[in-house]
Amino acid sequence: MSNLLTTPLNALHIELGARMVPFAGYSMPVQYPTGLMAEHLHTRSAAGLFDVSHMGQLKLVGPDAAAAFETLMPVDVIGLPVGKQRYGLLLNDEGGIIDDLMFFNQGNETLFVIVNGACKAGDIAHIQARIGQRCEVRPMPDHALLALQGPQAAVALARLAPGVEKLVFMTGGAFTIAGCDCFVTRSGYTGEDGFEISVPAAQADTLARALLAQPGVLPIGLGARNSLRLEAGLCLYGNDIDTTTTPPEAALNWAIQKVRRTGGERAGGFPGADKVLAQIDNPPSLTRKRVGLVALERVPVREHTELQSPQGEKIGEVTSGLLAPTVNEPIAMGYVAPAFAAIGTRVNAIVRGKAVPMEVRALPFIAPNYFRG
Repeated sequence: MSNLLTTPLNALHIELGARMVPFAGYSMPVQYPTGLMAEHLHTRSAAGLFDVSHMGQLKLVGPDAAAAFETLMPVDVIGLPVGKQRYGLLLNDEGGIIDDLMFFNQGNETLFVIVNGACKAGDIAHIQARIGQRCEVRPMPDHALLALQGPQAAVALARLAPGVEKLVFMTGGAFTIAGCDCFVTRSGYTGEDGFEISVPAAQADTLARALLAQPGVLPIGLGARNSLRLEAGLCLYGNDIDTTTTPPEAALNWAIQKVRRTGGERAGGFPGADKVLAQIDNPPSLTRKRVGLVALERVPVREHTELQSPQGEKIGEVTSGLLAPTVNEPIAMGYVAPAFAAIGTRVNAIVRGKAVPMEVRALPFIAPNYFRG
């Protein structure tokens, strides 16, 4: 642990009794004394505060920033309106996913980008190498990131920042919260309504304490963050998607707008475009597909568990899995051969040598509660 980086809220986590673990090169809180189950259920019913300051934040600035960034991803960057946020996918030249990210059009020729913590150094280097000559790439290591998630998140945050409740899903803006200079987006990683708040590192402790002082808000660790995102059917980079996975294999076609697809106004022009567009246009060409799974016995099925057909043939592998607190079933995501991807298909997971029956289910496992106005 002595070699790990710490976030600006490290002292607060220790003060609150968090159990700290290594994650993405940082010492991070996996849970607090109430425990993962209680934290998960509290986020679903009230509001949870997450420290996600290990994530990478950067800005792309200049008149060519949007067009340049669009060359790295199969998504519509140029057409994103000011004040709106979108999900993006950095791809390598084989169409594999280098990282998934969020980007926001702040206006004034500025895109605000948030990337995964374990990938941030590589992402920033990749972006700089590919488009640094077309726009200014400004890393933001002096900023922290907090996420306030749950059905009471808007009420809690609006007490400190009146007007923030008017934001809708995937929009944002600048707010002063408890005297702190914040950039807030109405988004998150739990399937709940909520906000992600970028704040100067020096103000992070003040902001976190102000939020935790609000009725209904409790600190939540990475353990519950993982179970919440899995119930919401959201991918964890390094588990469910990586450089060997294409967006169509990962069932992420929804993230690729028509303007970037075959026949679109700005079709292609991103790394791996020929392969990715061919997979979208010809689904039978896929050799595997990400699906949701539920175990029919009360046995948690973890990542890297082999999946077999009822006849015993290997057909895939689980990439994320646990006993889900809200759903109260053992759920998982994984990749299977397309012939086994239809909803209701039965497969077997091999857990400690025993075949555990599973059924392919629709994602997400819970109905999302995003606020769309």
